[in-house]
Amino acid sequence: MKKSYKYNLFVQIILILFGAVLFSAGLYFFIAPSQIVPGGLSGVAVMLNYLFGVPVGLAIFIMNIPMFLLGLIYLGKRFILKTMLSVAAISVFSDYLFTSFPVYTSNKLLACLFGGVLLGAGLGLSFMCECSTGGLDIPNMIIQKKYPFFNIGVLVFVSDFIIVSISAFVFKTIDAAMYAIVAMFVSAKVIDLFTYGLDVGKLIIIITSKGDEVSDVILKKLSRGVTKLKSTGAYTNSENSMLMCAVRTNEYYRVKRIVNEIDKSAFIITTTASEVVGDGFKALEKSI
Repeated sequence: MKKSYKYNLFVQIILILFGAVLFSAGLYFFIAPSQIVPGGLSGVAVMLNYLFGVPVGLAIFIMNIPMFLLGLIYLGKRFILKTMLSVAAISVFSDYLFTSFPVYTSNKLLACLFGGVLLGAGLGLSFMCECSTGGLDIPNMIIQKKYPFFNIGVLVFVSDFIIVSISAFVFKTIDAAMYAIVAMFVSAKVIDLFTYGLDVGKLIIIITSKGDEVSDVILKKLSRGVTKLKSTGAYTNSENSMLMCAVRTNEYYRVKRIVNEIDKSAFIITTTASEVVGDGFKALEKSI
């Protein structure tokens, strides 16, 4: 058990450092030179660099010190120690590792897209290792932990919105805020990719009077498992089968065609499943 824990910790440290490289690369090469504020304390650091010439990495680390103290009290030692490693690495990489390389300033749209991808990849790796890149994530998590009725997504949105709005006044153009929103959107999508992987699928619920026939064809043609439940229509009071099936996105239309061929009066409800793990998809043990 101890050997396994040490191995997992070593892998996490490598991933945290690699995530810090990606995050700081996005910040140094694309975001800061183009005066794009990505939200959070890194966004404040970009503005301080523009106004007073304070190194971005140094500003990030100094502003995170009180966040570390708060986190130690409310979020636990392990989380904060890993977060401190991430923030320290980002600060060093931003202020020392990349300084001998040229930055990109040719096109702001490309800068916010590539910068957003790198920031999102860095954040995604941090979240996978159960830590963060510091900043306002820590007080937001504390607030959500103390007051569970607060949605963490709303808290992050509000804090980022305030910082992005301030950037429009600092850089004296609304374009700065608009590019920042694009970068944050791209970053969020990349974080989802790292968090949920590529195993996005569809959850299909089929209400039909021919449940046995439909489920048999899905099993034979798609090799997908089907869960059968008995259902009763409240209006007609008739007995039906409710089938539940998880499929890959490219298999969704095949399921619809199968149902249409067997029971044209069937009722289908479809929703996107952000991740599907288990037999026929990614193994559960590999998704943890």
